[in-house]
Amino acid sequence: MAVKELNHGGHIFTIAYDIVNPTISDSIVILHGWGSNKEIMKQAFGKLMPNLKHIYIDMPGFGRSTNHTVLTTQDYANVIQKFLDYLEVKPKIIVGHSFGGKVATLLNPPCLVLLSSSGILVPKSWSVRAKIALFKMLKPLGFGKLRSFFASKDVQGMSHEMYETFKNVVNEDFESQFANFKNTAFLFWGKEDTATPLWTARKIHLIMSNSILYPLSGDHYFFLKHASFIAKTIADICKDDEE
Repeated sequence: MAVKELNHGGHIFTIAYDIVNPTISDSIVILHGWGSNKEIMKQAFGKLMPNLKHIYIDMPGFGRSTNHTVLTTQDYANVIQKFLDYLEVKPKIIVGHSFGGKVATLLNPPCLVLLSSSGILVPKSWSVRAKIALFKMLKPLGFGKLRSFFASKDVQGMSHEMYETFKNVVNEDFESQFANFKNTAFLFWGKEDTATPLWTARKIHLIMSNSILYPLSGDHYFFLKHASFIAKTIADICKDDEE
């Protein structure tokens, strides 16, 4: 693992990263989802795609990368772009899982790979809506410190900055960003995914002008058991695009 300090918006970020196949010229960047880190992505793909240089990044506030300010998804994209500029690489492929899919889309790579990406708003269940309403009702009465009781597992144990960042990104409607992406896109999705259901993949597929959808068995982390198929599909089709 290596680290690099970057300045964005007057704030210093320490970015942790790993590079696999460092002598290869063509690069692939692989971004994790919310609450995750580069290690799970490296576990899935690190031994595959030997003809590509893999760049695995802990995004700010996750894994071993730091964050001490409130961010938006665009901020994440700006920090990652600045980091890639530091490495002097222009990746031909960027892969993003869940929240990482939104960041990858904003980076506008020649070849985009979305793994159960977030970005399409999913209606909250009745129980979640009731919990939110109760918290809002109790907060003015001095019960705001009970946030950890009401919070989802996505935000438990987070710093104030990361909690505010989560609030910025969790309810984003990314339909226009997906529609504006005009390069090649591959959508791999878990058929049993409940965090980003398969119907959201179909919606992205409809609004992306140059996309292919591959529904696969499994939940939100379906890619762990389908990594070989995903890697081979990416390599074959991106190679065809060059010819």
